[in-house]
Amino acid sequence: MKKTAIILGATGLTGSILLEKLIKDERYEAIKLFSRRKIEGLPLKVRQHIGDLFELQQFKNDFTADEVFCCIGTTAKKTPNKETYKRIDFGIPVAVAKLSKENKINTFLVVSAMGANAKSIVFYNKTKGEMERDVLRQNIVNTYILQPLIIGGKRKETRIGEKIGLTLFKLFEPLFVGKLKKYKIIEAETIAQAMVNLANSNLSKEKIIISDQIKEISIKY
Repeated sequence: MKKTAIILGATGLTGSILLEKLIKDERYEAIKLFSRRKIEGLPLKVRQHIGDLFELQQFKNDFTADEVFCCIGTTAKKTPNKETYKRIDFGIPVAVAKLSKENKINTFLVVSAMGANAKSIVFYNKTKGEMERDVLRQNIVNTYILQPLIIGGKRKETRIGEKIGLTLFKLFEPLFVGKLKKYKIIEAETIAQAMVNLANSNLSKEKIIISDQIKEISIKY
């Protein structure tokens, strides 16, 4: 049987690549996007639900699928207000997980970040850790949390500081071997492919997947 997928964050780097992959994937007959703004030029296979993601219950009747892919996230630069930042990076993914559980969707995948820790004194890491904790509390049968370190790829907006940082980071990448492999830059393309592979694999139950494992899964399954 062909499947239906839900994507949140389809306008972002990883989410947009994931959307392209699912459009081409014949295992999916329908893709539902939940977002604040419409994406033009998409095929009929894609159904767009536009509205306030802070009020997900408004979508309850349409929020039905076989799998949910949550690629929602922001940055401190784009969202300097910590309260708003937390509403996005913690509030939306947790609300998505709760609605998935409520509507009996058994597969949930979310992009988090390496270093996520609910007990961390670092705001970013703490927020991601609290999100992971509360997502796992929903006890969705197949829950996959992907923890990339630095995400590479061509973004729509120009981030000069980030571009310089990525360039410098790549210079030292050859030194990252053995246990240091998990600190390598990981491409958004790789993350998106790993998400598709996980959703269609026999790997079940809760799994937290760090950067080097994400790369392996993108190739293996």
